[in-house]
Amino acid sequence: MADNNVGSKVSFFMVGLGIGALIGILFAPKSGEETRDYLTSKADEGKEFAQKKARELRERAEDLIERSKDIMARQKDSISAAVDAGKETYKREAKA
Repeated sequence: MADNNVGSKVSFFMVGLGIGALIGILFAPKSGEETRDYLTSKADEGKEFAQKKARELRERAEDLIERSKDIMARQKDSISAAVDAGKETYKREAKA
């Protein structure tokens, strides 16, 4: 019952949003062509912003990957050195 209530509220919100957008466009102080140009420019700005953020995220991801590779290489070297030291110790103890 509560889910049905939430669904109807969302439906009413979406209908209200659509009506509000339609009224806003109809009563806009600009002509249709000006409004379309304005909406087009805002859409282009949004697209450019999204592309910029995507580039920034990709660069950050690449940077994190490089740092992770460096850390993994150091850990590998450290583990290899520990294993080698363990082998040497075992060989010395086995001879004694």
